[in-house]
Amino acid sequence: MNRRTVTLALASAALVRTAAATESGQVPKEAGGPTRLKIAMLIHPDMVFLDLIGPQTVFSLAMAEVHLVWKDRQPVSTDVGVPIAATTSFSDCPHNLDALFVPGGLKGSIALMQDENVLAFLADRGKDARYVTSVCTGSLVLGAAGLLKGYRATSHWYVRDYLPLMGAIVEPGRVVVDRNRVTGGGVTAGLDFGLTLVAELRGKDLAKRIQLVLEYDPKPPFDAGAPDRATDLADEVRRTRAPLLAAARETAIRAGARQAL
Repeated sequence: MNRRTVTLALASAALVRTAAATESGQVPKEAGGPTRLKIAMLIHPDMVFLDLIGPQTVFSLAMAEVHLVWKDRQPVSTDVGVPIAATTSFSDCPHNLDALFVPGGLKGSIALMQDENVLAFLADRGKDARYVTSVCTGSLVLGAAGLLKGYRATSHWYVRDYLPLMGAIVEPGRVVVDRNRVTGGGVTAGLDFGLTLVAELRGKDLAKRIQLVLEYDPKPPFDAGAPDRATDLADEVRRTRAPLLAAARETAIRAGARQAL
């Protein structure tokens, strides 16, 4: 990376931050800029790294105060072998968040759906969060915590039909917004989700600037990114992941039954 590239990158980031300070109007500019967004992002073993890092990149450019939250600060494993450590424990995580976020990872999500400590944390912070959010199979975890009852929501295409087992209303989509619930589809939908949430919190103009800085202008090489356009491949994925998908469904059934008691 040469000096010109670094300079342009820094200038672009500065432009986004200046836009945030100008547009939000939450705090007069002479008082030091806008109130920083307060966002808690759950991390967990066997999570999908891209589910986290895509939205986190967007939030960083929106001047957010991001808390990576887990039970302790020991590094957790991710799908790509890159460990990540929390910055905040459950007990130290702030209340009255602008957003509470759960990333996915099917194996990890199934474990979280049965983890009473995780579900209690999410239910507690979710009750006073401005937005309750997820990407990919993270919405299964929100459902198990009782946070999607009566809300329209989405998830990764191969598990989203399990959401009604926990009281949610399925709406297929890249990002689904229902009141203060914002859920994203699988993995790469994290960028769409992040930009959508920033638009909700700070306005569309800032979200558009961030999209430009990230040069988010996708043109995938293949038309195989959705099951209805790649049916044979989708069937193959379902077959290869059948044991985990069955476990996710059974766990969702049990979670729904617990909530009905």
